[in-house]
Amino acid sequence: MNRNRIVLFDGECNFCDASVQFIIKRDPYRRFSFASLQDDIGKELRKQYQISDDVDSLVLIENDKAYTRSGAALRIAKKLDGLWHLAFLFIVVPPAIRDRVYDYIAANRYKWFGKKELSCMLPTPEERQRFLA
Repeated sequence: MNRNRIVLFDGECNFCDASVQFIIKRDPYRRFSFASLQDDIGKELRKQYQISDDVDSLVLIENDKAYTRSGAALRIAKKLDGLWHLAFLFIVVPPAIRDRVYDYIAANRYKWFGKKELSCMLPTPEERQRFLA
């Protein structure tokens, strides 16, 4: 299991769940591990990396540093298979502009994509190994 790159995500958000599945499918080298922000490990990592409680969507922990918002999304894209790494070129856009777009999507994700009820995705045994527990 790779603990060098950990993606923390909102475990109640359908869009975040779809994003995790998107990453898994485009990460054949298993560069990323995953944990929900709401799980004990997610809470522990939040505390360890001093991630504010108002961060509620996507976090990337890489090389002992936590990235949030568009910075996290672009750094994840950089390591994905296919042409997704080209999205990292948007890193040249000032963070204030990138994060405004990111925040707009994050603020509307429950309205647009819904919130999980009691059911959740059942990962395959191979996928399950990538989730920190």
